[in-house]
Amino acid sequence: MSETGSAMDRLLGALGGGKARGLPPVERWNPPFCGDLDMRIASDGTWFYLGTPIGRPALVRLFSSVLWREGGDYFLVTPVEKVGIKVDDAPFQAVEMAVSGDADGRNIAFRTQVDEVVSVDGEHPIRFERSAGDGVKPYVHVRRDLWARVTRALTYDLLALGEIREVDGVAQFGIAIAGAFYVVAPASEIEGL
Repeated sequence: MSETGSAMDRLLGALGGGKARGLPPVERWNPPFCGDLDMRIASDGTWFYLGTPIGRPALVRLFSSVLWREGGDYFLVTPVEKVGIKVDDAPFQAVEMAVSGDADGRNIAFRTQVDEVVSVDGEHPIRFERSAGDGVKPYVHVRRDLWARVTRALTYDLLALGEIREVDGVAQFGIAIAGAFYVVAPASEIEGL
């Protein structure tokens, strides 16, 4: 089976409650800070080292497995050292989406650019930010306070699932996923999105 087919199988499996692969326990490591590394994750999810894109996907996956966030700062953490890196927006990009069911029974799973699969639920919520230049930007929680920004193409597909519901007496445009309703914007403002 091809790598793409395998990733899609995992994506679809996540809709049925599949488990993510094991990751290093960086939350239990407390190494000394060793300074900043000239490494950056661009807003499109591309990893750079010394200003050059890292072209080996396996290396990016390895680095992403030891990524840690403290407040607004990002680090790569091993048992013996912690180095700071820069992240332009979110460290991950949600590049593929699978949807099953509809309305309150809808399930949605995303695959990130590092081949990590998450299914939207209480532990992996989705949130929406709005900005004048970028419109609506959805993010899905991946792990350890690390988020994936949903790509623009998937954002259109995601918003197409939206509906208007009353939330606390206010009509809101949002998306029902796994029994929860994720608000995008007040219904009165959806024409401006």
